[in-house]
Amino acid sequence: MYAWIWRRLPFGLAGKITGSLLLAAATVALLWYVVFPWAEPLVTPFDDVQVTQQDSGVPGNEGGDTTPVGDEPPGDEHDIQYDTEQNNTPPPSPDE
Repeated sequence: MYAWIWRRLPFGLAGKITGSLLLAAATVALLWYVVFPWAEPLVTPFDDVQVTQQDSGVPGNEGGDTTPVGDEPPGDEHDIQYDTEQNNTPPPSPDE
């Protein structure tokens, strides 16, 4: 098919390149402004996702408690053991 189009384009190599670019641009414009807007209502149900705070996503948790099962309350085992407010690394030595 592409060879048939290439043979039918006029005006030598420069005309064939220009014609190919114009055909490609026309195809993209046709898809962008005609085909995609027509098809958009057909695919809207697939991208209409709503996230709510009512369900925590944990099986068996039917709305009430939003704390995921298995999570433990924050304690010392999750505390960071170093200061995050300042840089505690030593300055580089002069010979580096």
